Amino acid sequence: MNKEKILVSACLLGFNTKYNGGNNYRESVIKLIEDYEVIPICPESLGGLKSPRVPSEIVDNKVLSKDGEDVTKYFIDGANKVLEIAKKNNVKKAILKSKSPSCGSGLVYDGTFSDTIVSGDGITTKLLKDNNIEIISID
Repeated sequence: MNKEKILVSACLLGFNTKYNGGNNYRESVIKLIEDYEVIPICPESLGGLKSPRVPSEIVDNKVLSKDGEDVTKYFIDGANKVLEIAKKNNVKKAILKSKSPSCGSGLVYDGTFSDTIVSGDGITTKLLKDNNIEIISID
């Protein structure tokens, strides 16, 4: 029997794709995905950003790095590649890292780089939700 496929933020699986070169490994995620065929994704990496990199947050519908560079294109490119992977693999669910400018679901950083959280979705999360993919946010 084929297992249902699920997208999972690569950083939650221990891949060193975070902006600081680290990861967000979560044992709880490993337990959640036992019954799925896992497809690790990192929208930032897929969009062409390296790790480590300058942190970014959403500011007025753009994604800006802490040093002021507009990196929106990388985030949109990565989101589109994730959606393409999801569609090609008939994915219906994704487990994503909360608060991220790509993967945040319901809550994201406010763009002031002060650890302030506001309501909103990351670029990839919004695109996946718009395409009827269920988002499970981790944190």
